Amino acid sequence: MRKALPQLQRGLNARHIRFIALGSAIGTGLFYGSASAIQMAGPAVLLAYLIGGIAVFIVMRALGEMAVHLPIVGSFGSYARQYLGPLAGFITGWTYAFEMIIVCLADVTAFGIYMGLWFPDVPQWIWVLGVIFLIGALNLLHVRVFGEMEFWLSLVKVVAIVAMIVAGGAILIFGSGGHFVSSGFDNLWMHGGFAPNGISGVIASLTIVMFAFGGIEIIGITASEAKDPTKVIPRAINTIPMRILLFYVLTLLVLMSLSPWNTIGQAGSPFVEIFSSLGISSAANILNLIVITAAISAINSDIFGAGRMMYGMAKEGMAPKSFLRIASNGVPWMTVVVMAGTLLVGVVLNYLIPESVFLVIASIAAFATIWVWLMILLSQFSMRRGMTKEQMKQLKFPIPWWPIAPALTIVFMLFVLAMLGYFANTRAALFVGLGWIIMLTIVYYVKIKGKVDVVTPELLYKEDLSSD
Repeated sequence: MRKALPQLQRGLNARHIRFIALGSAIGTGLFYGSASAIQMAGPAVLLAYLIGGIAVFIVMRALGEMAVHLPIVGSFGSYARQYLGPLAGFITGWTYAFEMIIVCLADVTAFGIYMGLWFPDVPQWIWVLGVIFLIGALNLLHVRVFGEMEFWLSLVKVVAIVAMIVAGGAILIFGSGGHFVSSGFDNLWMHGGFAPNGISGVIASLTIVMFAFGGIEIIGITASEAKDPTKVIPRAINTIPMRILLFYVLTLLVLMSLSPWNTIGQAGSPFVEIFSSLGISSAANILNLIVITAAISAINSDIFGAGRMMYGMAKEGMAPKSFLRIASNGVPWMTVVVMAGTLLVGVVLNYLIPESVFLVIASIAAFATIWVWLMILLSQFSMRRGMTKEQMKQLKFPIPWWPIAPALTIVFMLFVLAMLGYFANTRAALFVGLGWIIMLTIVYYVKIKGKVDVVTPELLYKEDLSSD
């Protein structure tokens, strides 16, 4: 008989889960990073976000089908191990943790840059160190407190985005008293056409677009700590992807209507310009507060997701057993400490490396994100193939348009990965990503193979969590 493992606690409700996903997926990329995607594709970047949004929705429905069927703490890492094999599970789990670490490194760097606006004389690395300790402390709180904190952090940036869309719409309709003198929806086709850089520009922007949606898969991980996963997860999945899609598409539509697409990002943040045109003199400070909140929220969610993934892998013998240590409040504190400790690398990087490394970090994270999504799709596909027709009928949250939709999405994900290697500015990310996969494969065969605990997801589900 297996020894009883420490238990997490179900403390997340639907409101928490929806905003945790928003916190992870809507980060600083929307406020600053989207400008580079616009420069690549022009107004046609809207098509890239629409296509990417549809693909991500199918990924989330695939994950939702598995998460509702078996809401276990290892989530897609455990599903990959069960349905694709131990090697796939090992690579998927650690690649997700790698993705979260890389994204966090980018966000803690951004946090240091933002704080420089108010305190230009304070070294950037000091702010990075401070935010790491802050986020680490938040993640050591009871999961219900963590969920509540993430709700309010995410709410700030959601309100800011909505305010920007409304304010931008008002400027388009009523004018702005001198600001945005060339505003109008005709900006979407007047400056070189809707797709000024052709289809190649749209394809080139897909990497940044897919990275922008990264983090939404954390919904699958929250399933194990949701109070009623069979109801909460479907609701979250059916609403969050569409909300994120609307946030990005509507925001960029407004931005590119207010100003010609080829001027966005060249004269400071367009968000500052919008709020300034409304007579808000402290627009720069308000925006700075918003993006700081966005960065903290994203880091908070990412550490939570990576920590739970490593805890789930430890239960299956694919990570150190020390990751199973849980505090009296139900928090796997060792994984939080390890994540925070890893992020201290960000302090060193902010002291040593130039800011140009930020784009490289984002591209590497994009590889990891797409890889994880691909494994989710393949796991669900394999799970379905092993089911009888009667078992399929009993699924509570089946993926729509099976099997055509997931098959097409798998092809799309492979295409985006290939495009990483096609374009020169992202080619290094593909090489780093493939090197990471090769390294994990070697580690698996040298250290892990033959030592993995034979645990089915069904057994993990039965022994997993207590209710409170």
